[in-house]
Amino acid sequence: MNRREFLEGSSKVLSASLLAGGAAGVAAAGAAADVPKPGKKYRLIATEEAFSIPEQADEFRQVANFLHTNPDLDMWRGFFSPDAGAPPILRRLLDLEGERIQIMDQAGVDMHLLSLTSPGVQMFQTDAATSIAATANDRLAEVIKKHPTRFTGLGTFAPQDPKRAAKEIDRAMNQLKLNGMIVNSHTNSEYLDDTKFWPIFEALVASNAALYIHPRNMPDPCSFMTHAAVNLAGAMWGFQMETGLHAMRMIVAGVFDQFPTLKVVLGHMGEALPYWLYRIDYMYNSYTRRNGKLKKKPSQYVKDNILITTSGMNTHAVLKYCHEVLGPDNIMFAIDYPYQETFEAAAFMNSAPLPEADVEKIAHGNAEKIFHIAAK
Repeated sequence: MNRREFLEGSSKVLSASLLAGGAAGVAAAGAAADVPKPGKKYRLIATEEAFSIPEQADEFRQVANFLHTNPDLDMWRGFFSPDAGAPPILRRLLDLEGERIQIMDQAGVDMHLLSLTSPGVQMFQTDAATSIAATANDRLAEVIKKHPTRFTGLGTFAPQDPKRAAKEIDRAMNQLKLNGMIVNSHTNSEYLDDTKFWPIFEALVASNAALYIHPRNMPDPCSFMTHAAVNLAGAMWGFQMETGLHAMRMIVAGVFDQFPTLKVVLGHMGEALPYWLYRIDYMYNSYTRRNGKLKKKPSQYVKDNILITTSGMNTHAVLKYCHEVLGPDNIMFAIDYPYQETFEAAAFMNSAPLPEADVEKIAHGNAEKIFHIAAK
């Protein structure tokens, strides 16, 4: 079997498994009749809630015509397919004012912090990516204006051109009045620790904008397909491995020493970082530093500059652990709609076995602070 046959075969295996899993996940997302409505206790602001616009979906289809082994296309091809048999992911991503709000009401979720679905605009050509990012931000601002008590939003930008990205961050935050920004990990196999991307951090700090780093597939197609063949490339394992690596690269490169007020948000209970803090510190002290000695232990940057969300991790045992290690001020509620189940996430948060004051922070208070959302 040659390389192309391997990649194409792995892609077919992955697409089939994703379609099956995606269909089940989306069906559950709206299955109010199958899940008891949780008793409402807290204001719930969900902070990792995806949407799309037709221009993004159309560009995916255009790119798919000439990229046949791209990891992101292989992951999302089924979701953006026009075939009648595809799961209704795209329909729910495009819907902002119908079924989405109905599900929020039924589950007792007060607000979605919306963000353009992964991989955003980062696999497109620079000009197209910059244009679609601006369009997505404009649409986001419009829907927030129509539903100010239900929606807030994270702006998107095209890291392909860091200087233009910085201008879009300024526009999104200061003209459109969005609540923060989001990036889907690497861009053209490059990570934000590279100093060429630092104009992005300068713009974020100048606008007091937190940066949500959302998972994306591994940048190397061969590595991706090897893992995809056993269903480990995506959310089950690969996403958190890749995004946690991105955050660690930023730490050891001295990004937070250069930009000490920068706030970064990681989903899925911190993309594994909270569980590795001791070992990270221990091994950092044992190795030669690539960029010289940091001003703090690596774990301290996680505690000082990084917040985590509960997206896709509806387990109280993990919540209690992260609460103990990071404290109640560094955790926020999230669902990961429409890829995760809304009713389960709401019930998980409303029944959290933590002090009530700490649950208030996690359910909504920390999001209000970090994303500049008006308290109710």
